[in-house]
Amino acid sequence: MVHETRGLKGRPRNTIRRIPIPPELVELLRAHLKEYGTNEEGRLFRTFRGGVYQRSTLWRVLDKARPKAFTEAQVKSPLARKPYDFRHAGVSLRLNAGTPATQVAEWAGHSVEVLERVYAHCLDGHDERWFERIDAALDG
Repeated sequence: MVHETRGLKGRPRNTIRRIPIPPELVELLRAHLKEYGTNEEGRLFRTFRGGVYQRSTLWRVLDKARPKAFTEAQVKSPLARKPYDFRHAGVSLRLNAGTPATQVAEWAGHSVEVLERVYAHCLDGHDERWFERIDAALDG
């Protein structure tokens, strides 16, 4: 099924999950809401007639957007090739910024165990950064 009507996994119905987003995205979303509003169900993105868009539509939009947003080399790469890549990038960014895994897991709707299993690879190469933080904490 393309669009499921269910609540968040493992949470009571009507549960809300807060997810922080950059101020620039907030500005874009507010402008979109002001211009287009939502449909009766509260959907922000929908077809011209107010219906639910098909999964293939999202892929077509992404295929058209990538060449406009990326360099030629980036377009040829796997960067943001699939819609899910944006979620993965957001989780990876938060982890690499040093946000505690428990907080990132909550925002992503994962358990910490799943988060660490799926995203552990994105934390490579930051040893010096963490050594500096440990040293700073011990000096404090």
